Amino acid sequence: MNAPIEDYALLSDLETAAMVGRDGSIDWLCLPRFDSPACFAALVGTRDNGFWRVAPVAGRRCTRRAYRGDTLILETEWHGPTGAVRVIDFMPPRSQSPCVIRVVEGLRGSVTMRSDLRVRFHQGRVLPWVRAVESGTLAVAGPDAVWLHADGPVNMPGDEHDTVRDFVVPAGRRLALTLVWSPSHLTGPPPQLSVPAETALKETGDFWRRWSAQCRYEGPWRDAVMRSLITLKALTYAPTGGIIAAPTTSLPGRVGGERNWDYRYCWLRDSTLTLSCLLRSGYREESTAWLDWLVRAVAGDPDHLQTVYGVEGQRLLTETEAPWLTGYQDSRPVRFGNSATGHFQLDVYGEVMDTLWLSLRAGIPMPAHLWDLVEVLMGYLERHWRRPDQGLWQVRGPQRQFVHSKVMVWVAADRALRMGLLLGRNGSSDVWRAMRDEVHREVCRKGWDARQRSFVQSYGSSALDASALLIPRLGFLPATDERVRGTVHAMRQLTHGGFVRRYDSGGAVHGPDGIRGSEGAFVSCSLWYAQCLAATGHPGQARAAFERLLAVRNDVGLLAEQWDPDEGRQLGNAPTAFSHAAVVETAFALSPTPSATRPRGPAASDRRR
Repeated sequence: MNAPIEDYALLSDLETAAMVGRDGSIDWLCLPRFDSPACFAALVGTRDNGFWRVAPVAGRRCTRRAYRGDTLILETEWHGPTGAVRVIDFMPPRSQSPCVIRVVEGLRGSVTMRSDLRVRFHQGRVLPWVRAVESGTLAVAGPDAVWLHADGPVNMPGDEHDTVRDFVVPAGRRLALTLVWSPSHLTGPPPQLSVPAETALKETGDFWRRWSAQCRYEGPWRDAVMRSLITLKALTYAPTGGIIAAPTTSLPGRVGGERNWDYRYCWLRDSTLTLSCLLRSGYREESTAWLDWLVRAVAGDPDHLQTVYGVEGQRLLTETEAPWLTGYQDSRPVRFGNSATGHFQLDVYGEVMDTLWLSLRAGIPMPAHLWDLVEVLMGYLERHWRRPDQGLWQVRGPQRQFVHSKVMVWVAADRALRMGLLLGRNGSSDVWRAMRDEVHREVCRKGWDARQRSFVQSYGSSALDASALLIPRLGFLPATDERVRGTVHAMRQLTHGGFVRRYDSGGAVHGPDGIRGSEGAFVSCSLWYAQCLAATGHPGQARAAFERLLAVRNDVGLLAEQWDPDEGRQLGNAPTAFSHAAVVETAFALSPTPSATRPRGPAASDRRR
């Protein structure tokens, strides 16, 4: 049986990530990058699909686990009758090859530990050839090689496919195990094996503390905000500036269901929300890097913006299934790649424009070629904004006139006008202003349900959708508008156990996307609801909703995509940028201290009715 999703903590070197369970087992690791094939895939399979566990032989469960301060260094402790031990797990920010270091420290008495390494390359499928070498152990298969080195004497029983190491750790003793990936055609051990673990530990801690010190949030939820910001940084692919949605694939929205997607890619939606909260929190470098990534990703055909790209801007992310993997708690299929690359989503145009505008407001220079991108994207929207699309939730079914998509078209036109005004580039302002006003009138007419007194999911539908909670935050209507208040009131129909589902499936066995099975409540939607409660004059309810959501984070402060109020467990890929970005935005919205605000609708000088 796979461990609960909330049992896992995150490690990252800003190019790939590992998921570490409370039992000391790394059950998910893709090498050398986020979107590479996994060499540990037990998270979505069985132990036979690869893992690396470092824990007491006696099999005790950890008694304490936490990140070290404002870093991504994980400390796990086991206490028992014979002694106590701590394992310090971390991944040094990438300089050459990816590296996972596990420092075992004796705290009391004496503890017998076991390192059980089972490498399975190519998504947990390929058994490597394992042999002892002078520097430790080498596992090789195809293009991949993994080196395991210990800086002290250990016993090495095992076979030609696996490595088991037993060792005794007395109080005061520290022993480090270092795992390094390298291309199999290179001879000799990677240079990282020659770097003392204590040096790497200090440098890693210094890196994260320097980065965390830039945070300018000073409200009452600083610990939650800081952990969310560190998580968002950990999901950044440093070489290109791309930001992935999550480091995992196929963790289900409902155990045993089919909503199992690969999130190891760069969704423009998730990326723009991440950049927005990083900018608000004082981080400018990530915004500059992402803007450069965006221009490269859309180069050559910017008027056909994809919803999702690879970490290097790849457009083709072929979706396949892995029948050799049993799935997380039998949730199948396990998918690699994502066919959302072929979806048509109008909302991404607004999200990109909003991020460009927020970056410009933050003082980040906009090169001439970025304004060229604005004009090309707006030209495309002028011709195509009336088309139905797949919507924010990427419905895998018939396209519709989604209300949120049209609101984001309004956002695109509004932010383009604002940027043009600030930059003195008003050549197309009359056309964009006319489009903005027409979209606004249409949404208010066709997207409003007078009977429910709420905005709905799509034109002609009565189904509610939590994306309507973004209307005041985006500036489409002020929070004081009766239509916003009515929408917030109606959203109580989407609540379950104090949390908010993303849409109303009308009790159908299949959701609006035509896929079998229900799903949990969405973390981000629950947080949008808290923001709207605060904006519409219900600060006490807003704070209670926020605190209720923070209470379902795992023991190290991480959130998956969804929460199941019935089973009391996290669901979906984890940790997700979408969830943690919403935590940061909600903390700013509910904090009494002044903070940067988003645009709240057309400026008076620009309003033409």
